[in-house]
Amino acid sequence: MSKYTTGEMAKLCGVTVRTVQYYDGRGILVPSELSEGGRRLYSEENLKRLKLICFLRELGLPINSISQLFSEEDPGSVISLLIDQQEAAVREELDKEQRKLDKLTDLKRELKAIRYFSLESITDIARVMENRKNLSKVHTIMLATGIPFTLLEVGAIILWIVTGIWWPFFAYLAAAVPYGIWVSRYYFSRVAYICPQCHEVFKPNFKEAFFARHTPHTRKLTCTACGHHGFCVETWEGK
Repeated sequence: MSKYTTGEMAKLCGVTVRTVQYYDGRGILVPSELSEGGRRLYSEENLKRLKLICFLRELGLPINSISQLFSEEDPGSVISLLIDQQEAAVREELDKEQRKLDKLTDLKRELKAIRYFSLESITDIARVMENRKNLSKVHTIMLATGIPFTLLEVGAIILWIVTGIWWPFFAYLAAAVPYGIWVSRYYFSRVAYICPQCHEVFKPNFKEAFFARHTPHTRKLTCTACGHHGFCVETWEGK
């Protein structure tokens, strides 16, 4: 039967000698015998165990869990639980890494849209990215309340064209005007804007914001801090 030294075990399993010694010290890889000179010698069974340990470590199982597994009389009753726990831990780590990747992707996209780059620009982008979820909630509420009014408008126009009955359309207008005022005030009370010049967050007055030229994420405003007039980046105010 073959006997292996610590160095040979390490080479066969692609690990360092120190790793083999560490597993020995933890009591999960005990040599089968000692040579006359006191060298540790490992058997074929020891080699199989080391390969199993390396495999479990590649899966991310901690040493304590592997030690627990080897100490069980019925390891089959424990391995499934350990695998489930490790799977949950790996999935959580993957979610964290995916969130990092998403942020990096967003940052690259936002940087491409910047005309003049500065370190403050990254701060502005970080603020926008952090508040994007809250801002999306505001947009969702506006969309959810606006769709019924749009459907009422279309229905009233069709009814007028087909039947000549006009009063539902004017009833819609009577309701749409207060709704438009409410949704506009709701929206502008929950958003603010980042000046690309001084990087301050400011709130414009309602009239200027309502009539300003805009894109989905910017609005042409006058910064209340430095007086710069241009497209400012929309962000959530935090109410």
